[in-house]
Amino acid sequence: MTGAPQAIEHCFAEGWTDGLPVVPCGQEQLDAMLARLDRDQDDVLLEMPQINRSVTVRLAAINAVMAGCLPEYFPVVVAAWESLREEGYARKGIWQSTTGTASLLLVNGPVRQQIGINSRGNLFGPGFRANATIGRAIRLTAMNALGLRPHELDQATQGTPAKYTCCIGENEEESPWTPLHVDCGLAPEESAVTALTMRSTVHIEARHTAVAEQLLYDIAGTTSRTGALLHESVSVCVVLCPEHAHLLANAGWSKRDVSVFLHEQSFLRRDELDRAGKGAVSRISRWRVSRDHPDAVVDTGADPARDGVHALTSPDAVLVVVAGASNSGVSAVVETFGPRGGRPAVTPVPTNSQESQL
Repeated sequence: MTGAPQAIEHCFAEGWTDGLPVVPCGQEQLDAMLARLDRDQDDVLLEMPQINRSVTVRLAAINAVMAGCLPEYFPVVVAAWESLREEGYARKGIWQSTTGTASLLLVNGPVRQQIGINSRGNLFGPGFRANATIGRAIRLTAMNALGLRPHELDQATQGTPAKYTCCIGENEEESPWTPLHVDCGLAPEESAVTALTMRSTVHIEARHTAVAEQLLYDIAGTTSRTGALLHESVSVCVVLCPEHAHLLANAGWSKRDVSVFLHEQSFLRRDELDRAGKGAVSRISRWRVSRDHPDAVVDTGADPARDGVHALTSPDAVLVVVAGASNSGVSAVVETFGPRGGRPAVTPVPTNSQESQL
């Protein structure tokens, strides 16, 4: 072990870390990662043509070792990269943006228990190796394989703590509804990762009510805040704690009902937008601007009869999942990037002979 401190310091000196110590990757550790997957190590998982760089299976494996992943985590890491590719935003350069986005990885299915993914208390916080290292592996790879380092290709104005890591499991066991991957056509016994490009996480303190509508109006105040509006509309992932989910389900609400309600309540009057200088959009960038801006045009999604807009494009812009502990009325709104619709980027976790023996 006498060489370990020197190897760690070498990684710091080469700029291969996220500011925290990494695990130096040798051939034995790399081989153990690659053995968990029936893929060629040169297969490309995600490309960024604008910078002529890409993430291969081998590069993903090296950085997974450096992040502290165990070999059995690697199929989940690969599924995360494939979900990010399907989602599309990372390939368009949003990780380089001043907005300072990060990746939220949502894990479903039996793999959560198999590798110890936390889906209950403190799931956005520390304490669980699988959550921490899988999310960290994505960011380390983005830095080391794609060159997205702060003050270089990563131009985030402030960034977010989620840039270190953000990986959670859905609390399927305490949810009154079917889990996300089943909603999207997978079998309950399958495992999957859904990647979302996120901006921030806002907690909803709602311990005061047993009335479903009051809870939803409380959540709606966050899903439609003007500070989240950069473009014409936004999207959100509403992470309900089990208590809130059961309150809603017992009152007869489905996840779709929740999405429809939050979309409808996201309506913002023009005067509300004008107060924030966001009453129009730029005809060039489609960013929100004041109505006296030289590039200002009326929103394409505006409702002329009500003189305003929905902050959320449609009910499909609201993803509802259940996670966290059953110990308090605390949920969260994860503000995700861009207008969304259709099926989320739910990606099955690949398996091989070693995986099936877990």
